[in-house]
Amino acid sequence: MLLVVFAIMWAAFLVPWGRRRSEASTVTDHERRMELLAHAEVHGTAGRWIVTPRKGMRFLGPHERERARTLERRRRVLVFLLEGLGLSLLIGLVPPLRPVWGVSVAFGVALLLYTWALLAIKSRTPRPHERLAAARAPARPTRTARPRHVANGLKGPVRPTINGLGSLGEGDRVHVVVKTASA
Repeated sequence: MLLVVFAIMWAAFLVPWGRRRSEASTVTDHERRMELLAHAEVHGTAGRWIVTPRKGMRFLGPHERERARTLERRRRVLVFLLEGLGLSLLIGLVPPLRPVWGVSVAFGVALLLYTWALLAIKSRTPRPHERLAAARAPARPTRTARPRHVANGLKGPVRPTINGLGSLGEGDRVHVVVKTASA
């Protein structure tokens, strides 16, 4: 039984679970990009360099990038708690190591609390479509605007105002000065 536990522990450390790409493909990608850069330098392409996302990937702004980092961090913590719980339960199966089950209980409680916290955070944050609908909703005025009127002199005609300024009538004289941009 002890050998099985050690074999599982060695497999957990030696098997590349999280690596999605091999080192050979990473080196190949680097070499290809360096060749493209050398080609651009030799042929003297004019202009400036623009950093863009990889082909087929969506551009993420700062808010979305921070959200993606947060989700990845939460996922790593959750996986750590699950692995710790599973490993401590396996170690506790060996009769002389039964006190390790206390660690399993601690991991279980931490996992429950963390899951509860994640669900509470999820219920408090608005969904992306709700945020988009709230952003698109027209702003509601806090108070109703009363129409105001303005009069020229004591006995002049009364006209409605627009943004605090009186509107112009048919017979009003207007003096407009047009200047050039250099003036």
